Amino acid sequence: QVQLVESGGGLVQAGGSLRLSCAASGPTFSNNAMGWFRQAPGKERVFVAVINWSGAVLYYADSVKGRFTISRDHAENTVYLQMNSLKPEDTAVYYCAASQYLSVTYYYATHYDYWGQGTQVTVSS
Repeated sequence: QVQLVESGGGLVQAGGSLRLSCAASGPTFSNNAMGWFRQAPGKERVFVAVINWSGAVLYYADSVKGRFTISRDHAENTVYLQMNSLKPEDTAVYYCAASQYLSVTYYYATHYDYWGQGTQVTVSS
C-alpha cells in the first residue's frame, strides 16, 4: 500500500512561487503514476497535473499549463509540483494521488487509488 504525505503549502503573494512535495512510501511507488489535484472551498476536487512512472509522460490542466511543473525523484520517492506565477484563483487545498497506471481517465479523481491528506496553498492579491 502506498502512503502519501504532502508538504510545502503556505501563504504567498500573487506572482510568487511555491514548491509542493509529496513523499511516498510503499513497495510500488516507482511503478505508479502520480497526480496533483486541488480543491477550493465549496468546489469539487479538480485535476492539476500528472506524471507517469518514468517521468516521460506529463499532462497539465489548461489553467496551470506554462506555470506549474510536475516532476518526480525515484531516489527520494518524492513527487514535486513547482508552482510559479501564482494567482489568487490557485488558492486551494492541494492533494497528491497515486495510481497503478496512467490511462485516458487520468483527469478524474476516481482514476487514483491512494491520496494524501492535502496541503493548503493561499495566494493573496
